[in-house]
Amino acid sequence: MEITRLGPEDWERFREVRLEALAESPEAFGSRHADWVEAPAERWRSRLTRVPLTLVAQEGSEVLGVVSGNPTGEDWVELISMWVAPQARGLGVARQLIDAVVDWAAEQGRSTYLMVRSDNVRARRTYERAGFVDTGVPEGLAPGESPENRMERPTR
Repeated sequence: MEITRLGPEDWERFREVRLEALAESPEAFGSRHADWVEAPAERWRSRLTRVPLTLVAQEGSEVLGVVSGNPTGEDWVELISMWVAPQARGLGVARQLIDAVVDWAAEQGRSTYLMVRSDNVRARRTYERAGFVDTGVPEGLAPGESPENRMERPTR
């Protein structure tokens, strides 16, 4: 398996995998397939410019997964847009993508956090095995107000 970093010039490749992810696992994302399927090239390029780290895992020409990392403030990188193709789940692809984002954050002296749906048990277990700790609902919200919990992994 190879993990490759994408830039704005790779927008068509990103478009393909992102649309597949949004169609296959719509409940896992804040974005909807319908909002992106007709998006012009510039919107895809802009996403890859605004979010400085986007990685694709693949075996040959088969895309196995994708993840992004986005700095938030001075101390944190948010792990976002994580998706692993159904045929690659349980094979360690998620862990390698997660570790790549965490390592990238650590190189900048930052810790990593993510938001995950409370009912996404498989994803929560994956993140826990990768060293993330559930810190609960975001500040200012009461339990039940947010369908997502924050999970954090401090810099090693």
